[in-house]
Amino acid sequence: MKNKLETISNLFEDKEIRSIWDSEKEEYYFSVVDVVSALTESNDARKYWSVLKLRLKKEESELATNCSQLKLKSSDGKYYNQDVLDTKGILRLIESVPSPKAEPFKLWLANLGSERIDEVFDPEIAINRAVNYYRNKGYTDEWIKARLMGIVDRFKLTDIWKEGGINKPIEYALLTNEIYKGWSGMKVNEYKELKGLRKESLRDNMTDIEVALTNIGEIATRDIAREEHPQGLKENLKVAKRGGGVAKGARDLYEKETKKSAISKDNALNYQYVNEQQKIESKVNE
Repeated sequence: MKNKLETISNLFEDKEIRSIWDSEKEEYYFSVVDVVSALTESNDARKYWSVLKLRLKKEESELATNCSQLKLKSSDGKYYNQDVLDTKGILRLIESVPSPKAEPFKLWLANLGSERIDEVFDPEIAINRAVNYYRNKGYTDEWIKARLMGIVDRFKLTDIWKEGGINKPIEYALLTNEIYKGWSGMKVNEYKELKGLRKESLRDNMTDIEVALTNIGEIATRDIAREEHPQGLKENLKVAKRGGGVAKGARDLYEKETKKSAISKDNALNYQYVNEQQKIESKVNE
């Protein structure tokens, strides 16, 4: 496994692409000027971006309107507001830059699109890709099999929630948080922070007992909901809390018998984040 944090910055090899992590949105934001500098031959990347941004605005491109400003460290060591885009925005920016250096990136994006279309016709391709990705990260085949089964079980829970009138991503997130809080005392983002995670999957970085307790909470929530047919977010939140409580009972018994905590800071990362406590100082939408 490569001892390297995988972000979009890696695509630019030795070029420095400044980035900042927004823990609230769980999203990276990248310096637009740095990306433009890496992709073009321009001696003045800021001026190049200013001209390109005006063109995009005239074309009523969402790329220009979605651009935000965050404080990034400059060469003089001070922090200044800089235009930034999230990962999706940066990929769209690459497609908008008319430069020979951008062509390899555009080809890469085209190949990704082609692969995803192939997966629509043959879903097994997507499964194989996921399995190989986990293998490359060092997970065992037994772990991968259990992980895939866990994904299927999660779908069973969300199907029950759909029957109860749950259909918005924020609602699924709130219900999931309620289950986690019920047995661990933490919301998902708080649990990820404990383990030093950002965009990584929480389940992929859990110990066996943590996975087991998560499964118990979700299965209990699913079975209670299947029996009682709660409708709407308010009723389903109550059921999710009860499901988390079932897992809390299992956690208490485990800790009583083993004399150790079921909650662990351990993760499967082979890298550490730098300046993890750094906060976004300002956020100004254009």
